[in-house]
Amino acid sequence: MTDTAPRPTLEAVAARAGVSRATVSRVVNGGDGVRDVLVERVRKAVDELGYVPNQAARSLVTRRHDAIAVVVAEPETRVFADPFFALQLRGISKELTAHDNQLVLLLTEGQDDHARVGRYLAGGHVDGALVFSLHLDDPLPELIQRAGVPTVFGGRPGWSGDRRAVLYVDSDNRGGARDAVRHLAGLGRTRIAHITGALDQTSAADRLDGYRDVMADADPALIAEADFTPAGGERAMRELLDRCPDLDAVFAANDLTASGALRVLRESGRRVPDDVAVIGFDDMLPVAEQTDPPLTTVRQDIEEMGRLMARLLLRDLDRGTSHAAPDEGVGDTPSSVVLPTTLVRRASA
Repeated sequence: MTDTAPRPTLEAVAARAGVSRATVSRVVNGGDGVRDVLVERVRKAVDELGYVPNQAARSLVTRRHDAIAVVVAEPETRVFADPFFALQLRGISKELTAHDNQLVLLLTEGQDDHARVGRYLAGGHVDGALVFSLHLDDPLPELIQRAGVPTVFGGRPGWSGDRRAVLYVDSDNRGGARDAVRHLAGLGRTRIAHITGALDQTSAADRLDGYRDVMADADPALIAEADFTPAGGERAMRELLDRCPDLDAVFAANDLTASGALRVLRESGRRVPDDVAVIGFDDMLPVAEQTDPPLTTVRQDIEEMGRLMARLLLRDLDRGTSHAAPDEGVGDTPSSVVLPTTLVRRASA
């Protein structure tokens, strides 16, 4: 066995900096009222001694845990297979790390998981929650409200009623869908189909509405429901070819769905884009640039969405208010953020 050096204490830092223990405590815990010159001396002493604050003691002073729950309302098999979640989690993680906060990942697959997450949030283990991929019948919003945890949602919440200034970050799903379908129509395509996402999620519903904004008189048979997965895209594409063999374009609700549709079109002997033009949504480069042909798609900045969610929540906590102050360019009144989308043209349309 080897002896370990004792951990530096507040008293040791105070002695090294030539200040009181109370002054060190205020500096370490982010308190006010300490002159800049003393702050610098304390920070220098902290670095020299390698002092690490005791989190439990710090929490008693600051009433903060420096931990944020990230709740994804999907099973782990979906989360770890879909690059969308990796991009959003990366954005969240970067922002939390920059502010020395820990990410606590919570996934839900069934009713037991919802109850577990609700108990964890109500137990005071984290300062706030970032929640995304909600479904319309999801009990999580009610559980979170009951827990009283400051929360920012990823995506426009789909519930009705007043939730008192619910804060969320989303992309312009409806506008992006309109741009995609208008592009297909501009190519001279007249039988434009749509493969939806899971319609119990607002992003899918908004993209369907965007399709209908442009194709108001479209044959209902040109719409096939899927679930944002490659397998769902394959199933829906087969249905569409059976029902509407003369279709000449497809707008898919996301890139993974489009990748499945492309496989079925290739198997059926349809040439893309000559016979059928295809557009996706997301612009996830590991998918969009690797399809055959490379995928024309609507780009949303998924990583930036995650970063903004985390930033809004952290500013909320720093201000000690019930909702975060909006990010740059949004104004002083708390409000949700909807990011613009952009059509990225590649070879599929």
